[in-house]
Amino acid sequence: MKISQNWLQATVVATRDLSPSVRQFDIAPLADGVPAYPEGAHLQVQVMVRGTHMQTRSYSLVGLPDPSVWRIAVKRLEDGRGGSLAMWQLAAGDRLMVSEPQNHFPLDLTAPGYLVVAGGIGITPLVGMVQKLASHARATGAYLRVLYGARERSELVFSTELRAALQSLPGDVLQLHDGPAPIDFAGEIAALPAGGQLYCCGPVPMLEALKLAWSDAGRPISDLRFETFGSSGRLPTKAFRLQVPRHGVDIMVPSDITLLEALEGAGVPTISDCRRGECGLCTMDVLAVEGELDHRDVFLGSHEKAACNRICPCVSRAVGGVTLDSSWRPDQT
Repeated sequence: MKISQNWLQATVVATRDLSPSVRQFDIAPLADGVPAYPEGAHLQVQVMVRGTHMQTRSYSLVGLPDPSVWRIAVKRLEDGRGGSLAMWQLAAGDRLMVSEPQNHFPLDLTAPGYLVVAGGIGITPLVGMVQKLASHARATGAYLRVLYGARERSELVFSTELRAALQSLPGDVLQLHDGPAPIDFAGEIAALPAGGQLYCCGPVPMLEALKLAWSDAGRPISDLRFETFGSSGRLPTKAFRLQVPRHGVDIMVPSDITLLEALEGAGVPTISDCRRGECGLCTMDVLAVEGELDHRDVFLGSHEKAACNRICPCVSRAVGGVTLDSSWRPDQT
């Protein structure tokens, strides 16, 4: 069961390539007016994947609210589940269904300082936050430091917007990183004033490294705010075998749908909300693994992931096969 969603008809107003692998889409609902949104919000978008089935994808809204359009940016993933490739087929004038803006990544302006860390396309929800925090820092003197990294400099697609937002602030506020050299997370966290908050979005390995550095520094977990869309994993996205003995399910999960979508399609009772590996509502018990699990969520802790006895099927996958059990029991009907 997916928590209900309000859908709106919308049109693609314009597209613009920001890099060889990142394309910006300006989208407007067909009804009058473009609802505003808070920093960190996202849209749910329905896309037709490979021309055969409709799927829902989440895309962060980029920048401060614009009264004329919603703006998202989509990284093209050749070996992904097909959502980005479907988005890249859209052109100005095409219609699609989108949700109203939602926000599970709110910005708190009561802290004495802020560290913002983005990895690759993870910059999208943070652009508006940096713009808002820059104004806040000018008005209050709050500490602000922004780290933005990507594998190649050409992929630092919103660096111009960040520089514009942060200009006139004292000190070296913006640090850009490209290539394999690691970022000194421990040093950056040490420089953040006590009570400061860390906002981050990017690949799961980067988020895990940040969580570890934050914990090692003795910082309160409540001051660490992060978001991920579960699109990156340690292992290739391939088809794998799924068995759920309680429901007599033994199927192959294709590479272009999630484990959760496969469970729903097979009639296994499920419950979910964020579908980005954050809330943990969809978590299921793992009975057996033939191969390896690829945990792509940020809900389960490192010890839970190592134990391989639970999985968040909305984003996580397997290589080989996995046997699951649901929380549904016959006496519950």
